[in-house]
Amino acid sequence: MLRVALFIAFLVVPVLEIWALIQIGEVIGGWQTVGLLILDSILGAWLVRREGRRAWRALNQALQSGRMPDRELADGALLVTGGALLLAPGFLTDVAGFALVLPFTRPAARRALAWFLGRRVRAMAARSPYGAVFGGGGFGGPGPDGAAHGSSRVVRGQVLEEEGADGRA
Repeated sequence: MLRVALFIAFLVVPVLEIWALIQIGEVIGGWQTVGLLILDSILGAWLVRREGRRAWRALNQALQSGRMPDRELADGALLVTGGALLLAPGFLTDVAGFALVLPFTRPAARRALAWFLGRRVRAMAARSPYGAVFGGGGFGGPGPDGAAHGSSRVVRGQVLEEEGADGRA
């Protein structure tokens, strides 16, 4: 899956970007297309800066209140990714970048990120030889009753203490 995503990111996306630039340039003209790219880059930089400040303040407030800043950290990751997409020249990456940066579209992106990462963690825990230790009941490891659920092997045994030289345990 990662190989396919890298293939798409490095080969297909640039080809699509060039095609979109040519199509837009034919409709509105070359200089207008370049001007539009510059304008959306300036708008994107301003928006990333504004939302970055907002996310930084929210992160500091969460840390000062002693709360786990999971939402704030996810927002920060989405802002960095969106900012990188906005830096890349092209309209398709700008659309994706704005979707990650805008405050009214970021919650949907955050939910998609949480779903994807949760799926990856479950898959990695299922393949791990330590799945029973780190996986928990939801990942194929021991459940609340201590019984193993999934493909992990549990070896039951008894701990015996060795007697010392004086005969005591």
